[in-house]
Amino acid sequence: MSVVRPRAVFVTRPSDYRLMLAAHATRGQVRFVMRSRGQRAEDLEARDAEQADALRAARAAVPPDWRQAEVERDDLDRFLFGPEDVVVAVGQDGLVANVAKYLHGQPVLGVNPSPDLYDGVLARLRADRLARLLPAAFHGDAPAERRTMVEAVLDTGETLTALNEVFLGHRSHQSARYALADGDAHENQSSSGLIVASGTGITGWARSILEATGQSLALGPEERAVGYLVREPFPSRATGTGMRAGRIAAEPLAVTSRMDGGVVFADGIEQDFLPFDWGRRASIGPSDRFLNLVTG
Repeated sequence: MSVVRPRAVFVTRPSDYRLMLAAHATRGQVRFVMRSRGQRAEDLEARDAEQADALRAARAAVPPDWRQAEVERDDLDRFLFGPEDVVVAVGQDGLVANVAKYLHGQPVLGVNPSPDLYDGVLARLRADRLARLLPAAFHGDAPAERRTMVEAVLDTGETLTALNEVFLGHRSHQSARYALADGDAHENQSSSGLIVASGTGITGWARSILEATGQSLALGPEERAVGYLVREPFPSRATGTGMRAGRIAAEPLAVTSRMDGGVVFADGIEQDFLPFDWGRRASIGPSDRFLNLVTG
């Protein structure tokens, strides 16, 4: 009987320099454009080199009998992950969040190519640690966190899963109108939209909302609970502002759209959305899936 060999899957995204090069065709043109804007192309080139060096070192650390694959962030929805995969995200923290929703428990190692630039909350490893961690992760022997994810289920049967947060609102800058139900509490609202965040996401976008509103919402990254936060609720005869934030654990949050042009998207990827037009209903809570994040 044949044995499937482990596979290291490297997830990347184009550096800012590569994006500029794709837009302006040549290195010289990139430098000209950057100079015209009072900036240095050499800084972008240096960051691009750091990312390339980190990826090269990471791939060199893979055991020789393993298979390897590489996929860019924009192609994740077309890539088929297998149960034998160990995923290595080389880049900023958001790259780990981007790949999380496509996995089913496979271990993820985040490699930070520029520790002076990226916080390294999720991508916290150096490439020189992978030679030991990759085999340990495959065998389930590496220190890891089971980070809770958020799941939105629409009445159409469509689902959307996120590591950080799910956003519900209007696709433009118009007010989002919806009915909110959290257990026995009900309220019609008009706001800038609402997010439902995990314990991982509570340190990101949700944190800025909490700081702006002076609220607090404690959630651990492995805690099987999520929290909702309403952005700028507007009081009127038909809408209230009493339900601004709350924890969701056993019973999901219920949201019913009262708008045309409503959308639901995950982890800040606005292009990957589900329509949430008038009368549509969404149930949002902790997902049965989780991020298996190797911490080293």
